Amino acid sequence: MLHKIHIQTTSRDQMIDITDQVRAVVRQEKVKDGVVTVYCPHTTAGVTINENADPDVVRDLLMRLDEVYPWVHPQYRHTEGNSAAHLKASTMGASQSVPVADGQLVLGHGRGFISVSLTAPGGGPFMSKYKKINVFMNPPTVRERVEFLPSFLF
Repeated sequence: MLHKIHIQTTSRDQMIDITDQVRAVVRQEKVKDGVVTVYCPHTTAGVTINENADPDVVRDLLMRLDEVYPWVHPQYRHTEGNSAAHLKASTMGASQSVPVADGQLVLGHGRGFISVSLTAPGGGPFMSKYKKINVFMNPPTVRERVEFLPSFLF
């Protein structure tokens, strides 16, 4: 089952918590047990799982990404001017998978899915005001429903 989440961006280097949208997909599909995979099909955006309760975590992540991959670097050769976005997106990753048990995401305390948008909206020919995130649900068959998660995760 494929669902699309559309995320509106307002600036370059944004991290947006999409955990509630992913939970809504799990509820809508009535998945009791399985795996949810969140995938971003953009080369200048990604998906990560991290603490979503403290906004300073996002600020610190973005700060360090900027230090490692500055927007302007004399040795960048990519001519569109968004080399840093490609590097940051590759570092963050394009997808994350999480188990679903008893209809709930098994994320751990204070963790969530975070969409990472690294280009400014409307800033160039390949940049969009909206980022699309794909959510794939993979409910197991009845035979596959076994106790696959240790109890300490709940």
